[in-house]
Amino acid sequence: MAITASCLILDGTDLVRLESDHLQVDVAPGVGGRIISLREKVGGHEFLWRNTRLRLHRVPPGSPYDPNFYGGIDELLPNDIPERIDGVECPDHGELWTRRLDWQLEGCSLILEGRLPRCGLFYRRRMGLVADKPTVNFKYRISNPTDAARHFLWNFHAALAVAPGDVIECPAEKAQVADPSWSRHRNLDPFHWPLIEGQVASVVPAKDGTCDSFHLYQLSAGRLAWRRPAQGLTFAYRFDTRVLPYASVWASYGGFDGHYTVLLEPSTAMPNRVGEAIARRQCSLLAPGAVLETEVSLDAGRDVVT
Repeated sequence: MAITASCLILDGTDLVRLESDHLQVDVAPGVGGRIISLREKVGGHEFLWRNTRLRLHRVPPGSPYDPNFYGGIDELLPNDIPERIDGVECPDHGELWTRRLDWQLEGCSLILEGRLPRCGLFYRRRMGLVADKPTVNFKYRISNPTDAARHFLWNFHAALAVAPGDVIECPAEKAQVADPSWSRHRNLDPFHWPLIEGQVASVVPAKDGTCDSFHLYQLSAGRLAWRRPAQGLTFAYRFDTRVLPYASVWASYGGFDGHYTVLLEPSTAMPNRVGEAIARRQCSLLAPGAVLETEVSLDAGRDVVT
């Protein structure tokens, strides 16, 4: 079967579906380019978690994120926590997730692009499937056409459907609790990932009403992954650590609104508050006229070697 691209509608929202022998991927250009479904075709496993209480639709710019947490894969740009950055008031979880992106199909690749009206950054993503393996390739271009320098956080926000015993993998030397109010752990000291307070933080527990939040750093390679060993399932991001040197893992094991999901977040900045990341010199910066280009791969299938 050749790679195909088609259009469909869910909840009145336009979707683009990319499909190969291995994967079926549904993208909503009008909702910030959110990937709402990533399904492997050998056994029909859906990798992405979604909030079944919500319909798929675009919310007004500046809306709060948590009540509208749909799931799937969003990308956060230019920030996470609402804050003032370089004189610009940046809304909750950034501007991209509420942006209606222009899109076109070029062959069987989907191109998404649009300008973020507050910060002025221009975002472009080209994504396509690999014919002979369960892989999605992404090519990104983020540019600053404004006359002012722009600090920013850009991260992936992939909400996965999980089960007890699933494993989170990242070749990080160090980790730290990101927010003790959203964590089973209270120790804020850096620790050697994944061992903290006598527990293995990388193993998903049963739905017990808790949460976790970690920043991961000193990555020896650009990889952040989820595995279900009993079924041979893997979901793995591969990325350039010169662009995305950090990662975060945020999880709700029932503690946030009853949700049971783990979010994998390769990131350009640490921590997720940009002002603090700037002070630590751990934040991305685009000078006027500057461009960031990078490639990211996502492997999602059975018995995947990454």
